[in-house]
Amino acid sequence: MGNLKLPETIKMVITDFDGVVTDNCVFIADDGSVCRRLNFKDVMGFSILRKNNYMIGIISGEKNAAIEILAKKFQIEEVHQNIRVKIDVLKNILEKYKLSKEEFVYIGDDINDIECLEYAKYKITVPHSVDKIKNVKGIQITKSDAGNGAFREVVDCLIN
Repeated sequence: MGNLKLPETIKMVITDFDGVVTDNCVFIADDGSVCRRLNFKDVMGFSILRKNNYMIGIISGEKNAAIEILAKKFQIEEVHQNIRVKIDVLKNILEKYKLSKEEFVYIGDDINDIECLEYAKYKITVPHSVDKIKNVKGIQITKSDAGNGAFREVVDCLIN
């Protein structure tokens, strides 16, 4: 079991995608198409959240097919792609579902997540995140790397 601590008040997990659910790498084919590698432990994390009645949100700075597939498969409530200023989207999600700061956790790894992480009471990042993120007051860091069980580590903390 990891070192993360989250309260039972959490109702929604809101996460960045690349650098949290993926290992932050993309594969570019000769035809210019891009794909990402996902770890099934992390994919199973979405299923576990769904089966345990947690709401899920993804706020990504990029648009990609992996998010679309997961959103459809697990009926993810909130999916926002190509978002440059994430804090506005986060606040809209919280208002839509009438969630307090006690009721969500935000997971992010890079500077485009910093406003959301600073706003959130419960905030988590991954070991390879940039120093500016690791220095956000109150942030917790997963033991697992992004794309290699970090998202699942958060899920397991909530469920266990």
